[in-house]
Amino acid sequence: MKIYQKAFAIRERKRGFHLITDEIVNAFPEIGNLKIGICQVFIQHTSASLTINENADPTVRIDFEMFFNKAVPENDPDYEHDYEGSDDMPAHLKAALLGNSVTIPIRNGKLAFGTWQGIYLCEHRNYGGKRNIIVTAWGE
Repeated sequence: MKIYQKAFAIRERKRGFHLITDEIVNAFPEIGNLKIGICQVFIQHTSASLTINENADPTVRIDFEMFFNKAVPENDPDYEHDYEGSDDMPAHLKAALLGNSVTIPIRNGKLAFGTWQGIYLCEHRNYGGKRNIIVTAWGE
């Protein structure tokens, strides 16, 4: 079995849901060395998250942002953790709901997504900055 791992930063993005599949694949060509395996993508932050979803129609990402803003509103007077602004605690809650990693099978040296799937960076902060990612792949 082979194991590969790489840590890198992805560029800052505005708040919202952003496809980063190509960025991950381009930064981690070692995936191509595996005929069969697993790839885990992990984000090292508590105010941004990752998920896999629709990669073709950008309105899906717009609707994700709308839904999460309704489900976890800003400026709730009951939040105690608001040291960094009104998006602080909501960002942590949204990240907790979506999670900090995704796992994708590897088949014939490629990520084995379904036809319309891609990796989203879910940026929950107005000014989140660069985000640190660790990608680990293992297999044969």
